[in-house]
Amino acid sequence: MKSPTGPVIPLYEHSAAASTVYNPQARVCIQCGVRRLALFGVLDPAALENIHYRVPDLRFEPGQPLFAANAPGTSAFTVREGVVRLERGNERGGRRIVRLAGPGDLIGMEAMLGQTYAADALACTPVKVCRLPRVLLDELSGAQPQLLRDMMKRWQAALDEADEWLTELSVGSARWRMLRLLLKLSEFGQPDGQVWLPSRQEMGSMLGMTVETASRLVSALKREGVLDTPDVRHAVLQMPALMAALKTAAQGD
Repeated sequence: MKSPTGPVIPLYEHSAAASTVYNPQARVCIQCGVRRLALFGVLDPAALENIHYRVPDLRFEPGQPLFAANAPGTSAFTVREGVVRLERGNERGGRRIVRLAGPGDLIGMEAMLGQTYAADALACTPVKVCRLPRVLLDELSGAQPQLLRDMMKRWQAALDEADEWLTELSVGSARWRMLRLLLKLSEFGQPDGQVWLPSRQEMGSMLGMTVETASRLVSALKREGVLDTPDVRHAVLQMPALMAALKTAAQGD
C-alpha cells in the first residue's frame, strides 16, 4: 500500500525466520556482531523490544575524540570496532594513557551516575561505537536487573584493567614494560594478525619512559624477531618470540 507521497515504511519489521516482530532498534542490536560481548548482550529479544530510543552508530577516525575529560557525561559508549585510548592530563601539562578499550568494551560509564567524564577518549584506529544515552540506561536498569548487574561487572572490569596498567606497565625494567604492552596490544589484533602500534611518544606516555628509550626498544625487538612493522602504525607480533622474551625478561627482573 502506498501513500500519495510514496511507500509506507512500517515501524516494525518481521524477521526473516518467523512471525517475530522487532522494532528497528531491537533489530540492529540483535544483528550486532559484538552483541554477545556488549552490554545489551544480557537482554533477550523481548527486552530489546522495549528499547524506544535510537542508539546512534557513530564512526571516528584516528585521533578524533569521542568525549573529553570534565565534560558532562550524557552517554556511555560500546566499542564495536577499533581501539580507543583513555588519557588523563596533569597539572604540569603532561598526559598519560591509562588504558585501552576494544570491541565489546563499555566506556564513559561515569555518565550513568551523572558525573563528568574522567578521561579523554580518543580513537587510535578507525572506530565504530554505539552511543547509549543515560536516560535509556536509567530506564533499562530499573526494568532489567540483569543489565544493572552486568554494568557493575563492567565497571569492576574497567577498574581491574586500570589496576593492571598501573602494576604491569608502570613497574619493572623498560624492556619488561614494553613487552607487556605488546602483549596487551595483541588483545586488539585484527584477523590478519596486525595490531595497532602506538607512536613512540604514545608508548612513552603509556609506559613512563622517554621517546628515545621506546624507539630503541622497538628497534631491538624488531631485530630479535618479536615484531614486524609493515607501516608506522601497525605491527605483526610473533607470539612465540614475544612469550619467550617475556619469560627471559621476567627472570632478569
